[in-house]
Amino acid sequence: MNTPVPKIKPTATPDLEIKDAQVIFSTAWEELVHDYGKENLRFPKELILLGGAPGAGKGTQTRFISELRGLTCEPIVVSSLLNSPRAKKIKDAGGMVGDREVVAILFRELLKPEYRDGAILDGFPRTTVQVECLKLLTHEMNELWRANHTTPLATQFRKPTIHVFILFVEERVSIERQIQRGRDILRHNEEVKETGVGTLQEVRATDLEEETARNRYRVFKEQTWAALTSLKEKFFYHFINAQGNIREVEENIRHEMQYQSSLELDPTTYDLMRKVPLAQDIVIHARQELVHRLDAYAMDRQELFKRVIAFAEEKLLPVVKRHAITGMACINTENSLLDDPEAMAMLIDIFSERGYRAVVDLHKIEIPEKYDTETGDIHCRTKKVYRIQIRFAGSEIRRG
Repeated sequence: MNTPVPKIKPTATPDLEIKDAQVIFSTAWEELVHDYGKENLRFPKELILLGGAPGAGKGTQTRFISELRGLTCEPIVVSSLLNSPRAKKIKDAGGMVGDREVVAILFRELLKPEYRDGAILDGFPRTTVQVECLKLLTHEMNELWRANHTTPLATQFRKPTIHVFILFVEERVSIERQIQRGRDILRHNEEVKETGVGTLQEVRATDLEEETARNRYRVFKEQTWAALTSLKEKFFYHFINAQGNIREVEENIRHEMQYQSSLELDPTTYDLMRKVPLAQDIVIHARQELVHRLDAYAMDRQELFKRVIAFAEEKLLPVVKRHAITGMACINTENSLLDDPEAMAMLIDIFSERGYRAVVDLHKIEIPEKYDTETGDIHCRTKKVYRIQIRFAGSEIRRG
């Protein structure tokens, strides 16, 4: 699919810019439908909106978030999409490019095949108008999903998942980080010029002077903060304290991004799977239930329980002890005691209570016993072999 050239009408001045989100969105959407065709408006399954104060670490954390979500595409840095001379002049002054330009360019970027599974948006939305355009886009993405849900194109139009991550730092921290970033880039560029090794990096005007850095933070608080916080009303919203070191911020993000199937799976898929309990729910009361079962064995099936304990002590533990270093013993047995399913359950519970992990697997082997010379039939008996695997923490041996 060829990517059409964006049709973006220039805006004369910020004062004359259209501020009606519906008008801006409708114009951008109609151009997409005209240029691509509605059947080709295939947006990412997952959108991660990464916003935050200047110097909060958005650029630093995008790679970490990509790895957590299994995304291989580069993040979409909205400011990098807007490289026109007019846009650069506005950005250098600490201001923001108009909503119409941002929305029109970004929507087309999202249609690129590399973002089909998911995309991280660094720096969108930043205004109330952009927030409303995002909501309208989400509505249209859901409409596309509904329209194609029962068609052969269902896998191309998946229900979108939108996560909003806000990295927040105080004004003092923001200014310090912006100025430090400017110094680091200047130092890097000097080394590149002297040695001829490396690539020159762009220096932001707001990273060179404290007053422009302060102004950039104030623009964020006055124009962007309210827009970002309004997203919590509609999307999955994650507020991240980004004032610590990189490791601390990563842990905050990891905690917020714990997988939730009900939020990310297609509703039909989730409805089919929801009766299978979560592993974390099963283990909540596992210890109490184990104790209850063992006490019940001792009271209600004491004779069988004693036989199973004796079998474990006499037949299994001697082998287990010989594997104290490796921490794993594999034992085959044909003992008919395990033909009783309750005896097998008792054996597993006994070892579990004692701190081992026991698994019992039944293998049936057909053993020939008689051959009928007249019919050619081979009569076999079934041999049952129980393979018991017992794992535990092995012994550590100091070497050297």
